[in-house]
Amino acid sequence: MSWQLALLNRHLRWFEKPALARHDKDRLRRSFAFKSRLYFHAPFGTMFQRDMLGGVPVQWARARGARPAPVLLYFHGGAYVFGTSTTHRAMLAKLSALTGLPACLPDYRLAPEHRFPAQIEDALAAYRALRAAQDVIIGGDSAGGGLALALLHEILAQDLAPPLGVFAFSPLTDMTYSGASVIENDTRDCVLSAGRIGEMLEMFLGTDDPRDPRASPLFGRFTGAPPVWMTVGDTEILRDDALRMQAALEVQGVQGVLSVKPDHPHVWPLFHNVLPEAGASLRDLAGWIRSL
Repeated sequence: MSWQLALLNRHLRWFEKPALARHDKDRLRRSFAFKSRLYFHAPFGTMFQRDMLGGVPVQWARARGARPAPVLLYFHGGAYVFGTSTTHRAMLAKLSALTGLPACLPDYRLAPEHRFPAQIEDALAAYRALRAAQDVIIGGDSAGGGLALALLHEILAQDLAPPLGVFAFSPLTDMTYSGASVIENDTRDCVLSAGRIGEMLEMFLGTDDPRDPRASPLFGRFTGAPPVWMTVGDTEILRDDALRMQAALEVQGVQGVLSVKPDHPHVWPLFHNVLPEAGASLRDLAGWIRSL
């Protein structure tokens, strides 16, 4: 463990985890937007551009020299309640620089103003518009990682042209929250707390079935899917979401890569500017993407 990771874990545990546990959605949105501008910076020469895809607002992040295709279609995290394309664009700009590919980040509709299935509808609309013109690699983190995998399920269910691959950082794959790590890691996780699960679930799903694969891809069908790459920290409450997702994919014959990192916080690649482990994970992912 680097000294930067040890210091970051302490900071997250002392300041960010208590804030996430008590602030309302509006304050969470403002706080994350401000902190992302403060802490997350794109490589020099990155170009950002607003656009619309299939009626969904998106933001492009292109590193200097990036070629036109294939495209990284990336869904930001934030429990389906907060986060935007802007909060995550610096990390995708870094990935664009490492892969030489452009990244497209949809601003899908957020709960509770727009409950499920608005998010998967927006994801599918953006994917259809993008895939009509070029190859696509789908990715996401946390809830956005779950959305990326749920989108893969929908693509296969509707017999659409598939992506080249799918990747996810610390994905939320099970809205029943039945993984043992939700309880086992509640005090070990330095970012997320199990105490707000019920509230976030109500805002996103309401009375809809938490086992619906469009919300919980863990229960989806993935036979014939392209390769999937995932990573998660061993102390996260969502650790078992990734472990069980990997097991489900293997049973269905999907080629998958899962890397479980010791003492890594939730979605650590966001901190690529300061964290050696974040840079290492992004380089590993970039190598996998190039192999596709």
